[in-house]
Amino acid sequence: MNIPNDPMMLVSYLNTQLRDFYPSLEELCKSLDLDQQQICDKLKTVDYSYDAATNRFI
Repeated sequence: MNIPNDPMMLVSYLNTQLRDFYPSLEELCKSLDLDQQQICDKLKTVDYSYDAATNRFI
């Protein structure tokens, strides 16, 4: 899966996917064959972290 490389574009893309199609980050990563830890680490560099209660990066 080709996802945005820029962290800010990535957070926007992932939040849209989570809102519209996936009940959790785990499900999104499984479906798109992405490394969940790698995604979280990348977004942590721009102060975003996954919030399971709201199912989005904040």
